[in-house]
Amino acid sequence: MWNKYWTVSTIEETLDILAEEKEKARIIAGGTDLMLELKHELHPQVETLVDVSRLQSGEVIWQGPDGFIHIRPNATHNHIIHSALLKQKAFLLSQASYSIGTPQIRNTGTIYGNLITASPANDTIPALVALDAMLEIRSKSSRRTVALRDFYYGVRKIDLKPAEMVTDVYFKPLQDNQHSVFLKFMLRKVHAISVVNVAIILTMEQDTIRTAVVTLGAVAPTIIHAQRCEEYLQGKVLTAEVIGKAADRAVQDATPISDIRASDQYRSRLVAVLVKNALQALAAGEEKKDFPEKPVLLWGSKPYQPSTLNTPTLHNATIPIKSVINGKEQTIAGYHDQTLLKLIREGAGLTGSKLGCGEGECGACTMLLDGIPVLSCLIPAPRAHEAQVKTIEGVAPAGTMHPVQQAYVDEGAVQCGFCTPGFIMSTLTLLEEFPHPSKEEIEIGLAGNICRCTGYYSILRAVDKAAELMENQR
Repeated sequence: MWNKYWTVSTIEETLDILAEEKEKARIIAGGTDLMLELKHELHPQVETLVDVSRLQSGEVIWQGPDGFIHIRPNATHNHIIHSALLKQKAFLLSQASYSIGTPQIRNTGTIYGNLITASPANDTIPALVALDAMLEIRSKSSRRTVALRDFYYGVRKIDLKPAEMVTDVYFKPLQDNQHSVFLKFMLRKVHAISVVNVAIILTMEQDTIRTAVVTLGAVAPTIIHAQRCEEYLQGKVLTAEVIGKAADRAVQDATPISDIRASDQYRSRLVAVLVKNALQALAAGEEKKDFPEKPVLLWGSKPYQPSTLNTPTLHNATIPIKSVINGKEQTIAGYHDQTLLKLIREGAGLTGSKLGCGEGECGACTMLLDGIPVLSCLIPAPRAHEAQVKTIEGVAPAGTMHPVQQAYVDEGAVQCGFCTPGFIMSTLTLLEEFPHPSKEEIEIGLAGNICRCTGYYSILRAVDKAAELMENQR
């Protein structure tokens, strides 16, 4: 899929490679979109990937002396969700990231990837446009600033030259009198693309709206402001009548298309419904009602810290990958242009992790990378270089079973067994993070794993029993 794979430790190293390779190079961070595009040969010109997921940096999200909130290129969606600063000062962005994919996707997918993929259905873009976010864009010889709203000029069309990269996303934090909310509609409960999404920020003077920002996604070629709605809301109090009229006005700025997920008429109706629901939540002070105090991240018992490299590292056909797999150091050559799943199954000969969909949908390939569950069919193999990998074979010593494995057997949660290794790996980190998870926490933690044999009841019982067995061992 590519010829060379660079893992960089600084932005300057990235810019050097981009200056040399230009259109032949693409930056990869999470890769949850790019890996699929490469598999489907949508970027035939790409010969080099530049991995920025292991940049040496401090906090990936912080508020600087300039007063702005800054987000680094390697900030994942789970970093966004975990950030106390964002939950307090940009809550709609926390909501938007929490609505994306599944825990495994959010463990690797980045907010920069969401922005640069540039689909009008991407969830963090409406939130950041509503926040009036700015981008710093650099090349080796230049630096410029672009408002995010001006970064897009069509579906998947962005203002970014081949030798450039986005190096900073920043915006002003919301004040105490500003309240925000993000809502989306999708065709299943989790892990689906938005049919329509909406982001709203209201600036209040007591009960009166001083200014309103309403952005809409998936209803035009780019993210748009519902200007008629914004103008109407100014100076109003959020009564039921005002909310209804504002929702109707929001529809007037949308120009949705019909596609496989919805007709244009259905999308227009959804705009009104989502805007109404969002404004009702803000009026009642319930915009945070469905956002958990402690979201499920599948980070285990402590905040996730990716392994870093001290120097830029190249992998090609002649340079092997050195990794610690199930506690054993291994050096494997010939997989620089493959996925982590292929490296493990074919290179390391560990076939417990399964290839199901190959597109990050089913979770059968879930394994732990630096301690967190990832979808190994979407992870480039060189990401495992000087990193820790754990597969189902490394869960318990040979000839024994981990309490999680025992519970799955006892409760009949192992049927055909194809999906079971992925479920086990997700369950391990879930129970580290939540030793006594609720039913909802179990469902969220396992949302990225699909079982084709069962209605999941035995799996839910197995997780409960595993929690009990592990408690008894403490």
